[in-house]
Amino acid sequence: MKLLVIYPYAPWPLDRGTYQRTFHLLKAIALRHEVDFIALTEDGEGGEDKRKVFEEFCNDVEFLPFEHPPWQKLIPDRLLNPLPSNVQHWQRPEIAEKINARLTPGRYDMVHICDLVLMPYVLPHAHHTPFVVDRSRVDLQFQLMEHKTLTFSTRAKLLRWESYAKLWRYEKKLARNAKLEVVCGPDDETFLRKNVDKDAPVMVVANGVDLDYFHPESAPDPRAPEPTVIFCGAMDYSPNVDALRWFFEDIHDKLLTKVPDVKTLIVGKNPIDEVKAYASRKGVTVTGGVPDVRPYYRRSWLQMVPLRIGGGTRLKIVESLAIGTPVVSTTIGAQGLELDHNGDILLADDSESFASEIARGLTDHNLRSSLEKQGIETATSRFGWPAIGARLAERYDEIINPAS
Repeated sequence: MKLLVIYPYAPWPLDRGTYQRTFHLLKAIALRHEVDFIALTEDGEGGEDKRKVFEEFCNDVEFLPFEHPPWQKLIPDRLLNPLPSNVQHWQRPEIAEKINARLTPGRYDMVHICDLVLMPYVLPHAHHTPFVVDRSRVDLQFQLMEHKTLTFSTRAKLLRWESYAKLWRYEKKLARNAKLEVVCGPDDETFLRKNVDKDAPVMVVANGVDLDYFHPESAPDPRAPEPTVIFCGAMDYSPNVDALRWFFEDIHDKLLTKVPDVKTLIVGKNPIDEVKAYASRKGVTVTGGVPDVRPYYRRSWLQMVPLRIGGGTRLKIVESLAIGTPVVSTTIGAQGLELDHNGDILLADDSESFASEIARGLTDHNLRSSLEKQGIETATSRFGWPAIGARLAERYDEIINPAS
């Protein structure tokens, strides 16, 4: 089968959770099908070295230079535009022209796009070339959870409600027209069936991990001598920023009373000023981006995931399990991974319980060893990318050749 895969970025280097997911799914699909790959590239990021990474497994690779159009003014452009503002922000006529030239009838068996924002480019061709969409997050669900958790001005709330209405209608259009929506977890599927379309063609493809890269022996660094907790992720991503805000406002002091010598590592690219400021607190280090996260995982006794906004990839959890660093998470943070409390992971949803679970993991060596062993076994048996990608590629065969 011949596929055209279109991404709103070129996922390399693998320094974001979404890049991990989209890169490994692309590679797995390309092992089974012939794939032409298009990526929108901003700020000159599409160099030859990056192109060669994808040429190793794709039949043809095209990087399209891309610059976001300005955000539309509310009156008259935004109000009169049926597209949600976040979708409109990805539309460029020169990109549509390039994709239109590719999508001639009969050239491809199917198109695989990444995320809702690319649908306007492929929808005009859906009558002759079906499309599927891999969703690193369900946009409407994510924005509603942000609305519930974060603080916005009155004007921002009004703008968001205008966007929610359009986004809800657009989600319905996607459900009617896509052959398949690929989501990260059962919570995403439940949301779509309850709030968008009960008959939406949805497949849950949980996030995976590169088991060779995130192997316990891939970073033989010893654990830190003092109890150390890591939080890993992009530090300009609102759910991660909110998670740290909750941790330092409501949890950190409680943890210090239980484990006074605890150290906290905040590891991830693009820390905003709020995140950088946490380095002034007792025992806290903010590293910024690092070339290799594995030594930081292995140095840490636990990873904490105090997420209050769901959706997204949550790859930090499966990476941590695979490399042998136990995890303490909220239920929302671990949604879709089907992990057992006290077996694979420790779960807590209020500040006192979260502090207590971290303290329990840091002070109980036997518990920590058990979590480490079980986490590695679970990651190895369930979360390897090749097996996950093969299931998706098989589903594509069924869509194109339902009788086979």
